[in-house]
Amino acid sequence: MNIKQSEFIISAVKREQYPIDGMPEVAFVGRSNVGKSSIINAITNRKKLAKTSQTPGKTRLINFFLINKEFYLVDLPGYGYAKVSKTEKASWGKTIELYINDREELKRVVLLVDCRHKPTSDDITMLEWTKHFGYDYVIVATKSDKLSNNDLKKSEKIIKETLKLGKEDKLFFFSSLNKKRRDELIDFVFGGIVEEAEESEE
Repeated sequence: MNIKQSEFIISAVKREQYPIDGMPEVAFVGRSNVGKSSIINAITNRKKLAKTSQTPGKTRLINFFLINKEFYLVDLPGYGYAKVSKTEKASWGKTIELYINDREELKRVVLLVDCRHKPTSDDITMLEWTKHFGYDYVIVATKSDKLSNNDLKKSEKIIKETLKLGKEDKLFFFSSLNKKRRDELIDFVFGGIVEEAEESEE
């Protein structure tokens, strides 16, 4: 798949603000410092499509980006940032849960984890939520340029064990810095989304 066009559509908190055109959606979710904005910018080849911040946890809204006028890339709020209040953490959790609970347009969840660290309890919970609501999902390990090949293999083992991934579960390592295998990543996270949507309409 070639991403020829990407545009920001809306930042939403409530369901009434979500797009209602019925186009398929792929949601990106992960810890607040996992590099979510950077990977979205790398995928779309737009430096400032998703706003990056030196302060983790800045994204508190659900951001909808229209890709190729065919589907939405949905940027969910980052979770797990230690320096916010319990009330804020709870509200972010509710924002995410409200979106993924019975969102018919949502076709796949992309769970981002930092390859340098063992997945957190929040990552495990997020994956369990995704499975509970019955969504297709893939795992992308970010910041792969920070590890040697040997350490990447160790990281893969830890991620698979911690998240209890089976042979059928999909895991992809990527660096937003060097963008190696970017085209493969695009196919990995968006492959089949538009085709499946078209088939379900027939």
